[in-house]
Amino acid sequence: MLDNYFPILVFVLVALAFGCVPIIIGRLVGPHRPDPDKLSPYECGFNAFEDARMKFDVRYYLIAIAFIIFDLEVAYMFPWAAIFKEFVEADVAVKFFGFIEMFIFMGILVVGFIWAWAKGALDWE
Repeated sequence: MLDNYFPILVFVLVALAFGCVPIIIGRLVGPHRPDPDKLSPYECGFNAFEDARMKFDVRYYLIAIAFIIFDLEVAYMFPWAAIFKEFVEADVAVKFFGFIEMFIFMGILVVGFIWAWAKGALDWE
């Protein structure tokens, strides 16, 4: 019974070694010279020593949302591309459905991209 779990134990130990050994070696060998600027939090390209309640430009968030939309587009296109060979080898109705489905998806995204471009959401001044 225990022989069945031994390869899993070896796999977990090797994975922990690959993850922890470089961190430990870097901590032991690397220089450690902290200063207040290096230890301070840094976010969004703004100086960390200003007022925490300063106003952000809305365009920053619009660009971030546009990036997420196009990132999700690729995430939805990848499974379609992975089964593309099955579409090619299938009958005419399945081929037609597969291509029309992706063209509708891409069309909706292109219309959204054109709308965002026309509204000036992608302009950074």
